[in-house]
Amino acid sequence: MSSVPLLPGELERPSRPSRAGRSAQVVEVARRIVEDEGAQSLTMRRLGKELGIQAPSLYKHFSGKADVELAVVEDSMFDMGEACHEAIHAPGPGSRLLCLLFTYRRHALCHANLYRLATTGPLDRDRLVGGLEEWAGNPFYVVSGDPSLAQALWSFAHGMVILELERRYPPGSDLDSTWLAGARAFMSQVGDALEFS
Repeated sequence: MSSVPLLPGELERPSRPSRAGRSAQVVEVARRIVEDEGAQSLTMRRLGKELGIQAPSLYKHFSGKADVELAVVEDSMFDMGEACHEAIHAPGPGSRLLCLLFTYRRHALCHANLYRLATTGPLDRDRLVGGLEEWAGNPFYVVSGDPSLAQALWSFAHGMVILELERRYPPGSDLDSTWLAGARAFMSQVGDALEFS
């Protein structure tokens, strides 16, 4: 997306951390474990086993499980941010806001366990790549033009995703219609017109 001009209010993507060799392998395997089985399955012993090395050898590259998880969270935030930034550049029929919401939902549901790890529980913001959290959430500001409205819009999207992931909606709920109703409510606030065919 580097060749695409930035939209008004859109931030430049921060640089991904450069990892090579064993560090890159550790994060790749940790990500796969979390994605396939959930964060509860990620342990240093499990990582060592998957990589064919003794768990203590991992401490040459990461100080502990929390550091490995943080690296996976960063990668997940970059992936979601990239998907959302692309969405606001190619809205197609409808609005940027609607395209953003549907992209956010689709990405989160396709990477449910990574999404849970990145968006629930405490976040060690001070140790994240500088500017990552703000950039990842920036599309919500771009489509709303207001920091408080952007935070409310993200809260709506996150709440909808978590409830869907946890199967907390009553059986038979039409979630597509619920997402659309939420999008319409926010669009009425930002003046972003939705085109219906």
